[in-house]
Amino acid sequence: MPTSQDMSTELDPGLLDALQHQVAVFARRAEQTRLGGTGQLRNSMDRAAYLLLNRLDREGPMGVKALAAGMGIDSSTVTRQVAPLVDSGLVKRTSHPEDGRAVVLQLSPRGLDRLEEVRESRRRLMAEVTDGWTRDERDSFRTLLTRFNAALSARQAAAHQTGAAGAAHGG
Repeated sequence: MPTSQDMSTELDPGLLDALQHQVAVFARRAEQTRLGGTGQLRNSMDRAAYLLLNRLDREGPMGVKALAAGMGIDSSTVTRQVAPLVDSGLVKRTSHPEDGRAVVLQLSPRGLDRLEEVRESRRRLMAEVTDGWTRDERDSFRTLLTRFNAALSARQAAAHQTGAAGAAHGG
């Protein structure tokens, strides 16, 4: 079985350059779309809010630490990102059912309605952007993008663990 070192020497630098360029263009286009440029989403929502609301919808009520761990970000970041969602009534803070001192974040009915509006808008955008693609092409793209995101997450988690281990050892 080839190691990652073996695989990296087999890869074509031109292909890697083209791939990283397309990822950069994708990131820019996605941000332009979200901010109201070309192909604007009518029901736009910032990425952090969308990901937080999605996670609460899919996994149910949870504490800040669990939410942060599941998203691979700091608790302080989640706290900062959740504050406007609570203020706008999209997320509710409630007491933990077993430990009344602990706070649990929960998607509110208003939050679910808003999330569904945004999801529908994003579905329409995805349908429009991939118009002319076959179901298999859409599925292949989803599979590869999921794999790409998982590899980025694993790399980030490994770097975080290495940094934490270094800090624990005075490094």
